[in-house]
Amino acid sequence: MSQLTIVANIIAKEAHIELVKAELLKLIDTTRKEPGCINYDLHQDNQSPAHFVFYENWQSRELWQTHMGNTHLQQYMAATEGAVASFVLNEMTVIG
Repeated sequence: MSQLTIVANIIAKEAHIELVKAELLKLIDTTRKEPGCINYDLHQDNQSPAHFVFYENWQSRELWQTHMGNTHLQQYMAATEGAVASFVLNEMTVIG
């Protein structure tokens, strides 16, 4: 299977920006060491600090799905419950 690109848009509730940011940052080192992770980069919008974007590339969708089931993702979800206003994830394929 071909490489998978993930673009995840996370919008934190205004009162919880720093909490969400801290929890997202915790994901980086562990995820970058996972099998199949090519890159896992977190961005924060310069004009809207509540908006975070993960730009990720994985060797395959199967390896990304393994990542999605890992404990550190479950811990993130528990820690940020009620703190995220919006989460939109796009699975993408490079076409050019």
